[in-house]
Amino acid sequence: MVFKVSLSRLKASLSKTKANFFEKIAQSVALHKKLDQQLLSELEEILINADVGVGTTGKIIGRLRGRAAEEKTEESGQLLRILKEEITSILTSPRVVFPPDPETKLLVILIVGVNGTGKTTSIGKLAYKYKQEGGKVLIAACDTFRAAAIDQLAIWAKRGEAEFLKSQPQADPAAVAYDAVQAGLARGTDVVIIDTAGRLHTKINLMEELKKIKRVVAKADPAFPQEILLVLDSTTGQNALSQVKLFQEAVRPTGLILTKLDGTAKGGVVIAIADQFRVPVRYVGLGEKIDDLEEFDPSQFAEALFSC
Repeated sequence: MVFKVSLSRLKASLSKTKANFFEKIAQSVALHKKLDQQLLSELEEILINADVGVGTTGKIIGRLRGRAAEEKTEESGQLLRILKEEITSILTSPRVVFPPDPETKLLVILIVGVNGTGKTTSIGKLAYKYKQEGGKVLIAACDTFRAAAIDQLAIWAKRGEAEFLKSQPQADPAAVAYDAVQAGLARGTDVVIIDTAGRLHTKINLMEELKKIKRVVAKADPAFPQEILLVLDSTTGQNALSQVKLFQEAVRPTGLILTKLDGTAKGGVVIAIADQFRVPVRYVGLGEKIDDLEEFDPSQFAEALFSC
């Protein structure tokens, strides 16, 4: 299922990042008649401040310098075109994607991420998206260590018009996940979305717990879960990169959900993530409403970022 966001809505949601990124770059370019080292240094600082990251920024500046020489570009005005093309190239570079098995009718999605990133709201919004497409959705509360988390997820399940499955507090999360998948199969459900803990209040390592859930769910069908979506808070900037690395080593997410993109001036982290990891950004959160989760379109993102 595909959930597209309008360009105008994306532009509005990226207003803070644009002000900290494109507008500052445009102002810097306008003050320089030629593409010289001073201009490149200013651009480097702007990119880093927008959380594009030191490594990715260095790569972009190097490509700018190289292409300017290749194309014999001396006028600073040409810089915006080249910069947009390079960033678009980074965002649209090939990623590893794990297509679902067409023989398996039930789609099982495992949602992972640290507490506070917006997992609960993203699950409700994602359920609503599938519901609007005519799907029957079941949400499973497998963060059994926090009663408040279960209660909050129940609220968002209701908003997302999804069925809800929970167990007793402190129950084995993997067992709850397995029961949810079996319930989904028995009820003819189209999508089962499994919530997980962001940290554990026991001596059990979180990543080991997530690996266990993944293994147990696969016992119902080797194809499960087809999707493992990692939820990241866009406002945390470079800290999001370390989270991707951590979860990638443990459970190999098939995609990312970036929340609160509308509330940060450092949306450049999207570029850094695309450059450093072979995990696609699948959805972006653009607000607090139930319909504020949208499919991420790399070309559209670059267009919105560089539009006047």
